[in-house]
Amino acid sequence: MNAVLEAWNNADESSAKEAMLACCGARRWAEQMVALRPIPSIAELSEAADRVWADMSGADWMEAFARHPRIGERKASEKSTAWSTQEQAGTSSAANHVMRELAEGNGQYEERFGFTYIVCASGKSADEMLTILQRRLANEPVAELKEAAEQQRQILQIRLGKWLLS
Repeated sequence: MNAVLEAWNNADESSAKEAMLACCGARRWAEQMVALRPIPSIAELSEAADRVWADMSGADWMEAFARHPRIGERKASEKSTAWSTQEQAGTSSAANHVMRELAEGNGQYEERFGFTYIVCASGKSADEMLTILQRRLANEPVAELKEAAEQQRQILQIRLGKWLLS
């Protein structure tokens, strides 16, 4: 068994919940993950994370989105912030005008949908994230909420993997 997973299985409830909140900011998701302990393998942890996420409501999704930094912004827990910085590495060398357009697009997105633009940024350039943002601005609100929730699911899976290697 992975040493981090084993330690998490044996951790007190508060510490175990904090570990899950670093991966995804939805408290109900974190609480349900902790309630499933012990989880015997990485594969079963990943499957459980998806299964629990699929049972979340729009309010849970919104809570997770609110704890996620905007593209180019740093916010959240120390560990989560470090992971966001890695995930958003494509913005570090972006042209100023692209970053400006992302900031403007983030504002339009939040005004239109009422939550932060969520995209699984790992491996994407700032230009790609901007193109995705511009496409998603045309989505209907219900469709966009579902797309953002799927992006958040992908992010939480990546973060679970990073956490397991920490």
